[in-house]
Amino acid sequence: MQQYSVGLIGFGLGGSIFHAPMIAAVPGLRLARIASRSAQAEALGAYPGVRLDDTPHAMLDDPTIALVVVCTPNASHHALAKAALLAGKHVVVDKPFVLSSAEGEELLALARRRGLRLSVYQNRRWDGDFLTLRHALASGELGAVHTFRAHFDRYSPQVKTRWKEEAQPGAGVLWDLGPHLIDQALQLFGMPRSVTAHLSVQRDGAQVADAFELVLDHGATTSFLHAGALVRAPGPRYQVHGTHGSFVKYGIDPQENALKLGMRPGDPGFGSDATQDWASVTAADGVPRTVETLPGDYVAFYRGMYEAIAHGAPVPVRPEDALDVVRVIELALRSGRERRTIDVDLAGTIPASETMY
Repeated sequence: MQQYSVGLIGFGLGGSIFHAPMIAAVPGLRLARIASRSAQAEALGAYPGVRLDDTPHAMLDDPTIALVVVCTPNASHHALAKAALLAGKHVVVDKPFVLSSAEGEELLALARRRGLRLSVYQNRRWDGDFLTLRHALASGELGAVHTFRAHFDRYSPQVKTRWKEEAQPGAGVLWDLGPHLIDQALQLFGMPRSVTAHLSVQRDGAQVADAFELVLDHGATTSFLHAGALVRAPGPRYQVHGTHGSFVKYGIDPQENALKLGMRPGDPGFGSDATQDWASVTAADGVPRTVETLPGDYVAFYRGMYEAIAHGAPVPVRPEDALDVVRVIELALRSGRERRTIDVDLAGTIPASETMY
């Protein structure tokens, strides 16, 4: 098997929890370099053979590095991804892809010109609950879906000192959790005809929006997407209703928590959902039944990246899809600012200065 060396830029929560373990779990990928100013001891302890850098420059100049993963504050995604592509590297960018559709279009064009693979880490496509929902929809037992409700709620009453909660480009919950919910809705039902958004600041001392409600009008289907930081008793993760049946699921995919506890892909029980959180499906007969959650599999993304680089397979997440997510966020920010519904076809491109937070 051909092996490719990977360079990871950033070793905070995203790099250490969501990326490094997944890269290490793919036989054809080798985590060779990590660029991090603040977490070098942690990186060396977790990956003793890795080479550590204070900045990404050495990584980009290293001819043995085939794939660069950008997992840094959102505002730096565009510049770092562009530098990696110009250095001749395949690139994975953590979500959100970039902070404006113009930036995304530039990176897509550059990757095409250079013949390089570019993808975005929309890992929640491989949540067990989402995989289970997709299976239920594919079975046809719900009929034609008219209502999709998805929540990503937390209870975090204290504002933390971190860039995601400061008044800076790419901060706020819409840029943080919004890409997950929007990407899932777009994967199921396509780009909406219109976007309506309500963004709010709910916690004392919050500098940026920490809650949102989005309504995406797909035509026959409407998506209602919600995230909040002051939800003490979360409701269903998903409520999906069709002409023949309904799908209701509580609880969040367990992979993130397992990784934070030190588990790794391949460990017994990794990605397995708690029995009490299994979905309830009520089909045409009106009788609810419990459906076991399919195992979550974040490693699938990097297996897909290996296949894309080694064998020319499609990347696991098309950058065009990630660009559509950014476009919806732009429209949501405009909708919230203007307090009205925005038609997708009539919206045009929003200047980058208006789409930051």
